[in-house]
Amino acid sequence: MAISRRGFLEVSAATAVSTLWTPGARPAPPDFPADIPVYREEFRNWAGEIRTSALWTCAPRSPADVVTVTNWAYEHGFTVRARGHRHTWSPLTVPDGAAGADRVLLVDTTRHLTSMTVVSTEPAAVRVQTGAAMEDLLGFLEGHGLGVTNTPAPGDLSVGGVLAINGHGTSVPADDEVRPPGHSYGTLSNLILSLTAVVWDPAEGRYRLRTFDRADPDCAALLTHVGRAFLTEVTLRVGTNQNLRCVSTVDIPAAELFAPPGAGARRTLASFVAAAGRVEAIWFAFTDHPWLKVWSVRPTRPLTSRPVTTPYNYVFSDNVPEPVSRLAERLLAGEWALTPTFGQAQYTTAAAGLTATLATDLWGPSKNLLLYVRPTTLRETANGYAVHTTRASIQRVVAEFASFYERQLAGYRARGEYPVTGQVEIRVAGLDRPADVGVPGAQSPLLSAARPRADHPEWDVVVWFDVLTFPTAPRAHEFYREMERFFFTTYTGSYAGCRVEWSKGWGYTGTAAWADPTMLTRTVPDTYRHGPDPTWDRAVAALNGHDPHRVFSNPFLDRLLPGGADPA
Repeated sequence: MAISRRGFLEVSAATAVSTLWTPGARPAPPDFPADIPVYREEFRNWAGEIRTSALWTCAPRSPADVVTVTNWAYEHGFTVRARGHRHTWSPLTVPDGAAGADRVLLVDTTRHLTSMTVVSTEPAAVRVQTGAAMEDLLGFLEGHGLGVTNTPAPGDLSVGGVLAINGHGTSVPADDEVRPPGHSYGTLSNLILSLTAVVWDPAEGRYRLRTFDRADPDCAALLTHVGRAFLTEVTLRVGTNQNLRCVSTVDIPAAELFAPPGAGARRTLASFVAAAGRVEAIWFAFTDHPWLKVWSVRPTRPLTSRPVTTPYNYVFSDNVPEPVSRLAERLLAGEWALTPTFGQAQYTTAAAGLTATLATDLWGPSKNLLLYVRPTTLRETANGYAVHTTRASIQRVVAEFASFYERQLAGYRARGEYPVTGQVEIRVAGLDRPADVGVPGAQSPLLSAARPRADHPEWDVVVWFDVLTFPTAPRAHEFYREMERFFFTTYTGSYAGCRVEWSKGWGYTGTAAWADPTMLTRTVPDTYRHGPDPTWDRAVAALNGHDPHRVFSNPFLDRLLPGGADPA
């Protein structure tokens, strides 16, 4: 079915439809706590690949309410799924169709579990409930002169959702940069000082709240729990806010930016990493010049930079222009041969928009430069992989990927097929180093894709790759499957290694994502089993210990992270 232009652009594409339950409307869940309103809500994720029928949903007003509904769920054979803003791709909340939907309870954390407080200033820390939006948290921190180094680009993400999947940004220290106190180049999971979770208490025979310090070994699996736990509150290490400059460039050929080491190229991605530490390359399909963003720490405004006081400064990207949206509509109606024209239109829009809106050189507080994706941007699906390597090998990693991607894209095009309609996105970030938070004995997140490899201590960066396309693009899953095989057969442990990005697409068969049994049961787990400190099985055991009745699970997670008792 063709999707209308309005259908794929409108914000309501990911906004659930809610209906408050009233007596007589249809049977309510049996014995549901009377003081917690319950209603039915459809779930639809960012790109619309995951949709469910109306699920029972509630919005607890406090962490104690979360405990109440969890124990109700345990006693009545329901599962509990924390719900944030649904800006996700993978089925960590609920799978498509939500098998057993009548026994699923969504818990909307975004209505009430949003409080935040600065609890210390030297060193700085903030306590925040997990339903708070990242944009609100960063704005709150900015108001207190505080900030973070790494954060995802969208602001409509819940804190709990970001921590569940080790949400990241793009930064490593520039060649002459020293990490400032309170900051980390790793993921946001690495900033946790303590967390409060709903866990099983075998002595009481019920679920209750328990606070874990970062040095507690029982905390390690909860720092990135992939949806197998329910956190209600966290305390995060933060640092003095930084002013950033972001310079956009659209005139560097891909052949130069992604050139192999030793090819004589001057403006390589690795050279920008060395100079500034913070880069993102956006490479639209069938174009020759990526959109390169380079951020640098600049306490005072450079003369040529335009100061910004709010986030989301690429209006041409967040509000899709008419020529691009019309082309998108034609693609979605089945005219996929227009994909090269669509890619060129996106590049032209970015290049012209940067100049027209004076957005090529921006400067201001970090939040205003790090948040730049609104819900009004194009809704596309994405795969995601995290390649560990050394700083010296960054260029080799991106050059090998770029060469494979161009060959793969050209091969499909020669057959009249266009499975990729969007763009490649490449970022470079640091590892989750527990010492960054200043807590003696701090645990490393067991399941973070940015957890250091104990068998390769020399690997000190993660190169993050995403490739975006419309979910209905023909042969997209086959294309992604071939690319996934490239990642896991090319970056095999000699100079680089690969893990999946939890929130994105992976585990491809020829027809679906998150479906390949070998990826789910062997390949992905094995990426956490290398060397003297294997963590996968330890994490699975810990999560099952915290939730032996699998109240916080779903059919997909039952395959990925099996074990524990059946729900009573």
